[in-house]
Amino acid sequence: MGLLRITHAITFNGRTFSVEELQLIQSLTTDCAALGRTELAYTLCELLAWRRPSGRLKNHEGRLLLERLEAQGLMRLPPVRPLGRRGPREAPRSPQGAPAPELLGSVRDVLPLVLEIVPPGRQGPSRLWRELIGRYHYLGERVPVGATLRYFVRSARAPEHVLSCLGWTSAAWRIAVRDRWIGWREAQRRQNLPYVVNNSRFLILPWVHLTDLASSILARCARQLPQDWEQRYGVRPLLLETLVDPARFRGTCYRAANWLSLGRTQGRGRMDRAHQLTGHAPKEVYVYPLCQQVQQRLCTAPAPQAAAEEPSDR
Repeated sequence: MGLLRITHAITFNGRTFSVEELQLIQSLTTDCAALGRTELAYTLCELLAWRRPSGRLKNHEGRLLLERLEAQGLMRLPPVRPLGRRGPREAPRSPQGAPAPELLGSVRDVLPLVLEIVPPGRQGPSRLWRELIGRYHYLGERVPVGATLRYFVRSARAPEHVLSCLGWTSAAWRIAVRDRWIGWREAQRRQNLPYVVNNSRFLILPWVHLTDLASSILARCARQLPQDWEQRYGVRPLLLETLVDPARFRGTCYRAANWLSLGRTQGRGRMDRAHQLTGHAPKEVYVYPLCQQVQQRLCTAPAPQAAAEEPSDR
């Protein structure tokens, strides 16, 4: 069966690819069919100068784009080369990540809280963060597309113990209730979305039972994250957001930390750009403004000097 004809531009991961660029990618996959998917991704990034602010190629996003275009019938990719067992990665296992004795009491017993940035990489603190999220968070650990910042939460009184793990990532591409609440136009959303940061993972370890801990962590994050995010990506956030599964959680800690409930999503994936339902259950949308008149600022702020992207060595 032949390939479909490319008739319109496509936006993916914040970049709009013109018809001419998509036709170039289509020709690349035809003319270089002997290359593997990874090599094709590197090649298309070089041809289209699709790079991170550091200058390195966005090869991971390039491969995801190729697979999206193949799913839409616009090109045909070579088979995936067998490089070992595929599928979801099992979370690492180590004594450091094993269940610990129950910790009971109040957040007052462990104050002050310390938010420790987890550095990029695959070993050391990063491996432990992945292990704890993979073992104890219901969504597991996945490689995010876009910017990411991860934290351990510890008590200054007992810094050797991890109480909680958090993951912050690039904002959801499109959320109807959020976008209506902000009131921005399409062009404003595309330009200023890097000012919004998504709380994609929030785990309090299952043996930690401290009243008011979750809301205290969120309050601490609201104070520290803007500076940490700006230092890494050159963009100071104006708004935090998160998606809560109402079948599992009531969002109590977000409400206690003064986050605003905006309503529910339409059941699309958080990075959906095709306006198609993808089988995701609707989520409750919460936001936390980091400044006064946040809606106006998100609509009128100048384009970020540096688009937030993920570290290339993550």
